[in-house]
Amino acid sequence: MSANAHSRKAPEGSPNVVVIVLDDLGFGQFGCYGSDIETPNIDKLAQGGLRYNRFHVTALCSPTRAALLTGRNHHAVGMGFLADIPTSDPGYTAKIPPEAATVPRILRDAGWNTMAVGKWHLLPSGERSSAGPYDRWPSGLGFEKYYGFLRGDANHWAPELVRDNSYVDPPSGPEAGYHLTEDLADEAIRMVVNQQESAPGKPFFLYFATGAMHAPHHVERKWADDYAGQFDLGWDRWRQNVFERQVAEGIVPADTVLTERPSWVPDWEQLTSDERRLYSRMHEVYAGFLTHTDAQIGRVVDSLEELGILDNTLIFVMSDNGASAEGGVAGTSNEHRFTHRIHDNIEESLDQLEDWGGIHGYPHYAWGWAWAGNTPFQLWKRYTWLGGTRVPMIAHWPKGISAAGAVRGQFAHVIDVFPTILEACGVTAPDTVGGVAQQSVDGASLLSTFSDASAPDPRTVQYFEMLGSRSIVADGWKATTNHVSMGVMDEELLMEGSRDFDNDRWSLFNLESDFSEANDVADEFPDVVAKLEQLWFAEAERNNVTPIADNLRGRTASIVPRDYPVGSDITLYPKGGPVSDEAIPRLFAGGRITADVDVAAENPEGVLFALGDWTGGFAAYVCDGVLTVTVATPGGEILLSADRKLTSGRHQLGCVLSPVPEGGARVQIFVDGTIVGTGHSDHSLPHAWQHGGTSMTLGYDRGLPVSNSYRPPFAWNGVLHQVRIEAGTQIIPEKDVIRIALQVE
Repeated sequence: MSANAHSRKAPEGSPNVVVIVLDDLGFGQFGCYGSDIETPNIDKLAQGGLRYNRFHVTALCSPTRAALLTGRNHHAVGMGFLADIPTSDPGYTAKIPPEAATVPRILRDAGWNTMAVGKWHLLPSGERSSAGPYDRWPSGLGFEKYYGFLRGDANHWAPELVRDNSYVDPPSGPEAGYHLTEDLADEAIRMVVNQQESAPGKPFFLYFATGAMHAPHHVERKWADDYAGQFDLGWDRWRQNVFERQVAEGIVPADTVLTERPSWVPDWEQLTSDERRLYSRMHEVYAGFLTHTDAQIGRVVDSLEELGILDNTLIFVMSDNGASAEGGVAGTSNEHRFTHRIHDNIEESLDQLEDWGGIHGYPHYAWGWAWAGNTPFQLWKRYTWLGGTRVPMIAHWPKGISAAGAVRGQFAHVIDVFPTILEACGVTAPDTVGGVAQQSVDGASLLSTFSDASAPDPRTVQYFEMLGSRSIVADGWKATTNHVSMGVMDEELLMEGSRDFDNDRWSLFNLESDFSEANDVADEFPDVVAKLEQLWFAEAERNNVTPIADNLRGRTASIVPRDYPVGSDITLYPKGGPVSDEAIPRLFAGGRITADVDVAAENPEGVLFALGDWTGGFAAYVCDGVLTVTVATPGGEILLSADRKLTSGRHQLGCVLSPVPEGGARVQIFVDGTIVGTGHSDHSLPHAWQHGGTSMTLGYDRGLPVSNSYRPPFAWNGVLHQVRIEAGTQIIPEKDVIRIALQVE
């Protein structure tokens, strides 16, 4: 394309495009896909458009998003796993290459404005700090405007946010009723309105990716209370009811078999009354979270209608993978605990029940609800069984779709959305972008299915691989392995799955007659199994899937170091603002944090430094003249206060974090080198303080506190000159930190 290609005018009458991506939402969780959870706005889009019942994704978030935006298979663009862990293996670099230009880049060059709002999760670790590099931030991959969060999840009450290429504070805090999904909807509406005001009639591409329905399941209590008692029937009966509605509404074929409950999902009737009460509330919160999310999507769609552009706006609504079982068999009030192999017990969870979904936790529901949410399929997110890969997908375009409310049964995959958008917009995928020759597009357009219910499948072959779980679809057959990875949620699956690739069993299903992958016919058709297994390896080789590894354990040797690695001794300055946790040393092996301060002569108080919040983080602050340190580990809180009050003047204040050789951790606080308080925890220091992403603040805190002892911002009323962080003498190299993290994730 020429240098001024981005200034081209789109053809008259070109459609706007809005792609709405929800997170961790299963096939049976929208109302229009059989659920009794209220999603009236999404249902309205389905009533005016099409529902696809054989639409597939990759089984995990970053890979699906990369495939969606590029039209290429996820391994073919280096996104074989989460973006957080880049390796030198071609299929797992976590770096979308310039040879796979994204749909926003192509549409921008063709005359569309391009905007992204919400979850990104396409940046390798080491590229998320304020130093970039920015070529894989939204602005580097074709979006002209961006507002959202860069990581895999976020605290909906107090997220770490980015506008374009800069970290910014949320417009208000949790005490003012802030909620991330509402903020994202506000911003999406504002972007579109401003764009249409400034260039009336110019088409736009909006990528709207909510943090919902990924954990933490955060929502104002009133939304959850609307479902009080609705799920007391339990996941077995609820799933049966969903299935019956799916059949009655034609979203699944009448001869579909509802797959059986696996042994590792508890029988609801065998649970105690306390367990039932707890698990019912978890789903009430999830349901309220979904209905709240639907309301925000409705606001965005309503704004299109108010602008008079809805009729010529092509809208897709989808999920990035099936429902998530990452809350474990009993759920968790703090997902950080679960990812550190600290399993909540019923008594602990009941203590949190009144605030489930509120500001004090980071909750995720019990995996029985994930199983039920994927009705009628087996398994869930991370597996290439249909429970992980087949999700809802709605297409709405009044000008281009006349069969309102219809169900489409063509086999489709997320890579097919890219060519569908381009064809609908009358744009041809270019051979070169920015002077770079483009790799072939793997997807095929679904546009013919908009007008023709009997249109053939756009493609008949598609491979799947995620964390060693493998499957392939070809000409109506699907072969699926029984491989399970070593993640913490899989411990109870090991009895029924394989951990040895050489001994994996391939099951076989005829998807033409077996919609739900329920009837394994591998023993009847061994020749078909052998053919499909061979085809899987051919597709894997073509797409850089190999060498396969279990949970990336086999890839730790190929972890790519950062271009500018964080040292073990750094100094931070308040005038620089919040510091991304990617820009500070890992403290898994401990370290010393020192604040160089002037203490006020009267009533010294305030935060010296803080990272994270009460679900995972640490802070040093002064209350009533006494230096205090709180360390909120996944296993519990350590709260220490000095044994003396501070005197005015220049001081060195801080804490030392130390792993204990026999297990656990020790925290010490000091004043001018003198230890003035010591505390212990039975749990180790975490490999990451907050999975949802956070920044370190100096001289104040923001969002949610690390401790109930203060309320943000609680600014330091003295002078803070600098903060020095010295990692422990046994500082762990980056690849070894990731290896340790994988052992618990």
